[in-house]
Amino acid sequence: MNYPGLEAFGHDPWWLIVIKAVGVFVFLLLTVLVAILVERKVLGRMQMRYGPNRVGPFGLLQSLADGVKLALKEGLTPAGVDKPIYLLAPVIAAIPAFMAFAVIPMGPVVSMFGHDTPLQLTDLSVAVLYVLAVTSIGVYGIVLAGWASGSTYPLLGGLRSSAQVVSYEIAMALSFAAVFLYSGTMSTSLIVGSQTHTWYVFLLLPSFVVYLTAMVGETNRAPFDLPEAEGELVGGFHTEYSSLKFAMFMLAEYVNMTTVSALATTMFLGGWHAPWPLSLWDGANTGWWPLIWFVAKVWGFLFLYFWLRASLPRMRYDQFMALGWKLLIPVSLAWIMTVAVTKWLRMHGSGPWTTTAINIGFLALVGLVAVARNIRRRNRNRPIPATPPPDDGAFPVPALPSKEKAHVHTA
Repeated sequence: MNYPGLEAFGHDPWWLIVIKAVGVFVFLLLTVLVAILVERKVLGRMQMRYGPNRVGPFGLLQSLADGVKLALKEGLTPAGVDKPIYLLAPVIAAIPAFMAFAVIPMGPVVSMFGHDTPLQLTDLSVAVLYVLAVTSIGVYGIVLAGWASGSTYPLLGGLRSSAQVVSYEIAMALSFAAVFLYSGTMSTSLIVGSQTHTWYVFLLLPSFVVYLTAMVGETNRAPFDLPEAEGELVGGFHTEYSSLKFAMFMLAEYVNMTTVSALATTMFLGGWHAPWPLSLWDGANTGWWPLIWFVAKVWGFLFLYFWLRASLPRMRYDQFMALGWKLLIPVSLAWIMTVAVTKWLRMHGSGPWTTTAINIGFLALVGLVAVARNIRRRNRNRPIPATPPPDDGAFPVPALPSKEKAHVHTA
């Protein structure tokens, strides 16, 4: 099996690098077009309706028609906007979304036009930190769009988005720290190679759950779509945008969804490794087959996005912030300490049962704390019973006049 390391990069001719870059770009564009259509179809089925079924056979060309319509619409620029920043903000939001995919491994070393090359554009010794940094830059486009629009609602949406990224980027980075401890590297290709026998979703389940929650908050998707809450902020940060500028924001959102899904696949689901029982086949992880397993895992996460949007209502803003700061970050810190202790015990000769026992104990402790908090919250919100009236003879209370007596007295 050809596992690419850091030494496998930097030797391709320039034309092959261009082909791989164009291939990644086309893959992301096609994924966005299909994801928008599949999302609308899935939401329709979950809500007992058909979804788009007019443009093309079975509505398959609906996303393409929507893209053409957005491109042909008149681009309106409201009066009072900061025009240079207003026009630059969609570009700042869209470009980092594509850049982050450069270090995602999509397969092993394959033969392409007579050259042996990894199915990955490039890799770094700190590739995961590169992804975190680049995806953080994308929020500048959202904040600048809200500020440059010169309107209250877009500004509120931009501020909410910046608060979300600050809150959930920390939890996302902490969920990666446990993976770094186990794999001993920050290179994405080497992290995939370290999951040959066991995927990290089984060894580091709490980190995986924290990352799942953080990636939904990071991409501003339901139930965490507070920056573009229609009921509160009209359209949020892109209220004043139309035509291609609005299309770029929409493109950036779906590309970011694809990127964080691919990163989840790389960090926790073995990357391009074939799932069991397909992994029993000798040729499952060689050639171009791993690209199919990788795309299937990414689409599993995208379907989870659609499912959450159809199932859960939007959270209140204070609940959303409390989830990030009071639950995800403390749990991540405690889990990193647990993983560090487990790693130290394994290095000093402890068996795998020790790791299993510590992990089960941590999960049980988190469950007990969650149950205790829930019981405490219920007791706090329980209504105070009304004070019963005193018994006769407790202390003298004059009797209330009856209606009959009052009627006779008035007569």
